[in-house]
Amino acid sequence: MSKKATATSKKTTGAAAAESPADAPVNRNLSKVERIELFRTMVRIRRFEERSLRAYQGKKIGGFMHPYIGQEAVAVGCCSLMMENDHVITAYRDHGHAIAVGMGLNEQMAEMYGKATGCSKGKGGSMHFFAPDRNFWGGHGIVGGQIPLGIGLAYGLKYLGRKGAAMAFMGDGAVNQGAVHESYNLAALWQLPVIFVIENNGYSMGTSQSRSSAGELAKRAEGYNMAWDTCDGHDLYTVRAMMDKYLKLAREQSKPAVIEIRCYRYRGHSVADPDNTYRTKAEIEEYRRTKDPIQTFQQQLIAAKILTEAEAEEIDQAARAEAEAAAEFAEASPFPTTDDIQKDVYWETDNPAERKSQGRLFFN
Repeated sequence: MSKKATATSKKTTGAAAAESPADAPVNRNLSKVERIELFRTMVRIRRFEERSLRAYQGKKIGGFMHPYIGQEAVAVGCCSLMMENDHVITAYRDHGHAIAVGMGLNEQMAEMYGKATGCSKGKGGSMHFFAPDRNFWGGHGIVGGQIPLGIGLAYGLKYLGRKGAAMAFMGDGAVNQGAVHESYNLAALWQLPVIFVIENNGYSMGTSQSRSSAGELAKRAEGYNMAWDTCDGHDLYTVRAMMDKYLKLAREQSKPAVIEIRCYRYRGHSVADPDNTYRTKAEIEEYRRTKDPIQTFQQQLIAAKILTEAEAEEIDQAARAEAEAAAEFAEASPFPTTDDIQKDVYWETDNPAERKSQGRLFFN
């Protein structure tokens, strides 16, 4: 897509935006039950994250943990559009995406506790959630390291002739990594069905995006002749309307795109990063008061007479109870044994009858 064509694409998108995102076909066709389930998933993410923070503060969880509180509409909006051959890969702020694709809270909490019942058998922790059965490929701790893997998923889809798309999520702090730009280049060169989703929450570790990255982040796609677009991430309908357009482009025409979704995180970059050393409490509270994604969607559902205040409260209480039960499950679960340390590392170790290589696989 030429620079001129890109500008035209943006203008067209802007014209379409005059229509309310809630009225976009992908949203208009949602049933009442489906809308309530989207709301429920967002609430479950919020309450799971809050319970996880309490567990961390209680020294039940070690290592790093990156809360997703405030960004729920992004993961839920994107993942709710997944079809059979669509895939998701993300960075270390992965709990919301895992819940959005359908992973249970028990195996997530157990993983953060380092227990054998965790989704990665207690070996990955908070940053390494995986659910291959749901086309969810992590959870990666290296900044930007998941993006080349994302184009690998897209390459696999194209190679196998499957109509699907890979959504490769990253934060605004990852956009300057060389691996990201190498991935942009290959995606455009090979016309891979991948959507690079930048969750721009405004802040990297300890500093603002405006102080660390020049220009409009999604617009960098122009240098690779890729389509690009932006939208606000506090409104679920807006996210779904935007992503539906580019997922169709990927599935039907095998074309990549870069989408920047502007959102906000209420907590620090990780539990090691103070919440408000580089931003004010007033800024956080203003966003929470006017743009909180859960409150925004709840108000939309109540206004449309799809949900009542009482029903919203019931969903919230159920989510709190589910998160508490997940913590109890994790507490009661066993730790991996010392023998488990050499399992799930090499395929041949776990399948000795089919081993073909010679020599030692492990050195003590």
